[in-house]
Amino acid sequence: MKKSLIVSVSVGALALFGIAWAAAPVLTAQALVRAAKAGDERKIEALVDFPALRESVKAELTAELAARMSRDPRLADSGLGGLGMMLAPLVLSGAVDAVVTPRVVAHMVTTAQAPHAARGPEPEPAGDKAAGDDIHQAWGFRSLNEFAVTLTDRDQPDDHLALILERRGLFDWKLAAVDLQTGAGA
Repeated sequence: MKKSLIVSVSVGALALFGIAWAAAPVLTAQALVRAAKAGDERKIEALVDFPALRESVKAELTAELAARMSRDPRLADSGLGGLGMMLAPLVLSGAVDAVVTPRVVAHMVTTAQAPHAARGPEPEPAGDKAAGDDIHQAWGFRSLNEFAVTLTDRDQPDDHLALILERRGLFDWKLAAVDLQTGAGA
């Protein structure tokens, strides 16, 4: 009798642990979406690993720029494409460091648009009532330590922005990367 009670309690505790472990990134992602829609910069700061996110944005924008430059026959023929690719990371690095802020994260979440180094001034806070209404969200694990929230604007179904949350301990998750998935014509 005692043995079956111990086994039952152990199985119940293990099941509760598994549920909490699997629910942690979902709860973090929901908190990030709520904070972005409310324009709560403090909450966003707590949910984002900004150094990791900035590095990810730099890599994504550099790759996007390289793809665009390779598709432009004027740059490929003139030899300026190589020079541009050498200078692009330097220019993007400083711009991304200045542009990726809690306000921009809120803008990304509510519009499904990645920050662009040439964007200019920071977007207005995303606290308006209609913010994010046309954004479809898909949620899922990419691995045991990565959880993705893929955002798609219903007006641009071929362009996706995946916000990648990474595990920072047993139950703690932070937004640490983005994955730009643009249509072929972008």
